[in-house]
Amino acid sequence: MMHADIPTFDDVQRAAVRIRQWAHRTPVLTCRTFDELTGASLFFKCENFQKVGAFKFRGACNAIMSLSEDEARLGVVTMSSGNHAAAVSLAARMRSIPAYIAMPETAPESKKRAVEGYGGKITYCANTEALGETALRIQEATKAHLVHPFDDPRVIAGQGTATMELLADIPGLEAIIAPVSGGGLLSGTCVAAAGMRRGMELFGAEPRIADDACRSFRARRLITDNVGSTIADGLRATLSERTLSILISHLRDIITVTEEDIIGATKNMWQRMKIVVEPSGAVPLAAILAQPNSFVGKRVGVIVSGGNVDVDHFPWH
Repeated sequence: MMHADIPTFDDVQRAAVRIRQWAHRTPVLTCRTFDELTGASLFFKCENFQKVGAFKFRGACNAIMSLSEDEARLGVVTMSSGNHAAAVSLAARMRSIPAYIAMPETAPESKKRAVEGYGGKITYCANTEALGETALRIQEATKAHLVHPFDDPRVIAGQGTATMELLADIPGLEAIIAPVSGGGLLSGTCVAAAGMRRGMELFGAEPRIADDACRSFRARRLITDNVGSTIADGLRATLSERTLSILISHLRDIITVTEEDIIGATKNMWQRMKIVVEPSGAVPLAAILAQPNSFVGKRVGVIVSGGNVDVDHFPWH
């Protein structure tokens, strides 16, 4: 399966240069407890310490900073339930252009407040199914440039910079695992890893009740039905043809985990690593704990996608 406009490793390298002055180079942490539990050496790329608290800033920043003056003049528009909306809002503010955000009314209050705090102009819709139509109406009214959450080569290239940094900082990694929703992060991970260290084992991790990416990957065709309301609220989107084609070309597998697995991994990361991660960011660790035989004895990079949690309403309550 091939798709036009697949980003290359050169695109990821250019993205790294473009966003260097704006994005954080996030730390890589280790935890002896998790190494002992899994029999692997785990290296956590902590995008929960990224601006807006998530990897999403990398892709949004690359997309927005690469716009021409004519493209940027009328602003940008996107659709998102949280982290990408905040990322687009902040990157747009840094470029001094307006950001129009379609968000579902059901989005977490903490993420709504974050978008407003970064200056994004929110238009609410009833649910996630209405996001695309709402964003299209905004775009027609404003002529703003669309920055898609994942189906955009510039966004994918930006997300790949996290893996570039990880591989530069930690020599000898044998595998990388990242969460998957729309596939922007995992696609960028694949492109960067293939460009820097061919032959690595690459895995996705996904909630079992929202396993559309796993089913699509195994069927070799796009499946977008039956996406459940997982506690990992950042992993409820479905793949695009573009991201699916990248994953099929590079991944070994997508591992699915239960809601109980996700809650347990999230709490364990808080308690053992002393860092705040959102459930979506803990899904890769949950996958390793659920399927340790795929990782035992290996040096494994783990992409921790974000740390945005409403501390007044913990998701496991």
